[in-house]
Amino acid sequence: MRKQGSEGGGTILLVDDDYDFRLQHRLYLEGRGYTVWECAGAEEARRILEERRPDAVVADLMMEDDDAGFALCYFIKRRWKNLPVIMVTGVAAETGFDFDAATAEERAWVKADAVLAKPVRLEQLHGMIERLLGERALGSGPAGANE
Repeated sequence: MRKQGSEGGGTILLVDDDYDFRLQHRLYLEGRGYTVWECAGAEEARRILEERRPDAVVADLMMEDDDAGFALCYFIKRRWKNLPVIMVTGVAAETGFDFDAATAEERAWVKADAVLAKPVRLEQLHGMIERLLGERALGSGPAGANE
């Protein structure tokens, strides 16, 4: 588990069917002290989560199915409601449909603690991970305190 108040040191599950996205973000996060597990789809992510638990999950919205990320987030929050989840998506740029997880109401249907629009800047994702893990360590915010 992650040490409170430290940068990095946690484990992130990175789920995206875009190999280049996974590679770029894995290398960046590993350079900041994280362990990164990665997979290309929601089904593989579920298998990983059944065996071991990361400190946070970063999941794309559209993978093997258009709503695979939604289904994965629902699966995670149903079983481990305090596991921080960040959804990344290019759907707004592709469809014009924009959504967020800024309010409790939005998080209730998105089932993610944060939504970041692609292209996601490296520092942007890192900052969101740090914020959510910090909130979780303090027992406040959307991530909560207990597993």
